[in-house]
Amino acid sequence: ALSAVAGIGGVGKTTLAVHVAHSVREHYPDGQLYVDLQGASAAPTEPTTVLASFLRALGVADVDVPESAEERAALFRSLLDGRRVLTLLDNARDAAQIRDLLPGTPDCAVLVTSRTRMVDLAGAHLVDLDVMSPEESLQLFARIVGAERVNSERQAAMDVVAACGFLPLAIRIAAARLASRRTWAVSVLARKLADERRRLDELQAGDQAVKATFELGYGQLEPEQGRAFRLLGLAEGPDISLRAAAALLDRDPETTEETLESLVDTSLLESAAPGRYRLHDLVRLFARACAERDETPAAGRAATDRLLDFHLAGACRVFAMERPGDRTVEHLTGGVRGAGPDGPRNAGETGNFGNAGSFDATREWLFAEAECLLACARQGARGGRVGKAADLLIAAKDLAETGAFSLQYEQTCAVVLERAVAEGDRHAEGRARVSSTHSLSVSGRVRDAAREAAEAARLGGATGDPVARGYGFNDQGIIAIYRSRNEEAEEHLERAAAVFREDGNAPTEASALSNLARVHLNTGRIDSALELAGRAHAIYLEVGATLRLANAKYALGMALTAAGRHAEARERLEEAVGIFREHRQRLWEGMSLFRLGEAVRAAGDDTGAATLAEQALGLLRDIGGDFRRAQVLTLLGRALDGTGQSGRARACWEQALGIFEAENLPEAVDVRRLLDSSGGDGPGRGCRTDPTSV
Repeated sequence: ALSAVAGIGGVGKTTLAVHVAHSVREHYPDGQLYVDLQGASAAPTEPTTVLASFLRALGVADVDVPESAEERAALFRSLLDGRRVLTLLDNARDAAQIRDLLPGTPDCAVLVTSRTRMVDLAGAHLVDLDVMSPEESLQLFARIVGAERVNSERQAAMDVVAACGFLPLAIRIAAARLASRRTWAVSVLARKLADERRRLDELQAGDQAVKATFELGYGQLEPEQGRAFRLLGLAEGPDISLRAAAALLDRDPETTEETLESLVDTSLLESAAPGRYRLHDLVRLFARACAERDETPAAGRAATDRLLDFHLAGACRVFAMERPGDRTVEHLTGGVRGAGPDGPRNAGETGNFGNAGSFDATREWLFAEAECLLACARQGARGGRVGKAADLLIAAKDLAETGAFSLQYEQTCAVVLERAVAEGDRHAEGRARVSSTHSLSVSGRVRDAAREAAEAARLGGATGDPVARGYGFNDQGIIAIYRSRNEEAEEHLERAAAVFREDGNAPTEASALSNLARVHLNTGRIDSALELAGRAHAIYLEVGATLRLANAKYALGMALTAAGRHAEARERLEEAVGIFREHRQRLWEGMSLFRLGEAVRAAGDDTGAATLAEQALGLLRDIGGDFRRAQVLTLLGRALDGTGQSGRARACWEQALGIFEAENLPEAVDVRRLLDSSGGDGPGRGCRTDPTSV
């Protein structure tokens, strides 16, 4: 009998309520009452005034309308007793405004619309009205503009409704503007709305304006709510966690949660998930405009700086926990705070993962915050904090290897590097190039990565930065290994090891030693490869490393395979697979499965090797680059050939050869030799690249 519809201004609460009221009219034959309570205005309608108008509508003469609100409410309820009347209380400010307007009889019904969620309205069925779906939005737009115009420019029309945030009021305004301008193509309006700084100004027609609708709700906020609303608009990213918001607002989490939940109740903020909040796209633009109007530039800058510091401290904490003993974090801008007992604990807590002091919770924090963290890095770089943004990318480097965030990480690297170059900050540029190298290498673009690594090492030397210099040399060595330039690789890796050793950074030295073991293995020095990989493994064990320990196990497994110690190789590589999987490093989980397949095949199990190779291909489908997939395809071909499936083997080798030749890699010679020496049994069924067993 009592339903309360809440939602953001312009979402269509009144339209929906009126539609429902008309549709159920026959069930309330004794009449319908309607009032606009003006709840979003500076002077909401008094309940006493509404009761007087309702009593008159029910047949009470003016002289018989009681003076007091209590008497009017009592008379109203007595008149409705035994009747079936539907009352629509539109645009209510809060529950207090409507309590005296409720009939109090089960035969009557009440529909309430409000921007406020009436959680304190006893017995009410609460309905949260969301924006339209994309398809519904397109239908509404076409109804006003005309189906022919929309169908001829469907993508542009979708761009328009997306720019409107699928908000019905915004769509209606945009469509009305277009309908009154027959010479405009839909794409003209789409281009106008693409400019975020002008979007709200474009979304007005006649006396309707999205900005004016939002302004009504904003005007009702208490000072602390208004400040929070404005500053939230400055934060980029799809949403924000409670802890991040607390940092942005410079308030404790408890106070912050109270403020944010109150904004949720006013429909200006959405609760995306427990402990996470988001602003509708248009509301965000409005909040940002309010911040530019009502906050000082210094206050806004301080807020976004606090948010950047929060993410940097949290990422440093993850880095330090994943890489115990690694001094890299001490060289980062947030390293000292991030390594202490207070900064990382607070930064790592989100309220979503239980005890934030636990290892798993801290790691999960990085992935939960990934999109917001990378958006913050881009915002920081554009806002004159390019040094911290570059450090944040290094601290969050694990995101590059997940597959899920690899592209966003790469795009962020490009933004940070561009700003560092533009500002002439060679220190930040060197570190940005370290992250760019890592990202490009993960995507398989080794030539581009080689150039970035060389620049990183050069800039590190010029600025005296051991991070850029050491990683620059190390990455040059890794890339040289990929390109089979073993002499060059050895030179770079020896330099990297020396830089890391001089810095007293044992774990990064172990990384260089692991890579150096690969060079020795490639040049036939199996005993020294085993010794180098073993030293790296011992260093990681000594410092208590987990994730990076898998790197040493990977190198050690390869060396053991070459030494014919197949059982030990398999054990080390299976351990590497498990660690990489646990840490969501999909690239290296796939590559470890590939190396495990090599070890299994060397032990004489072609069927098992083929299964592992196909699993690796499944993981490397969209990460790692073509040359890595070509390596796995070569192994899969060998394993299939060993099981008598020479047709499928040839298909794998042909794919691999095409990749190696396109990349101008020396592996093409070996694959061509395999093809020349295989007789084949016809075309076979092709080479599968899905993670299914043979």
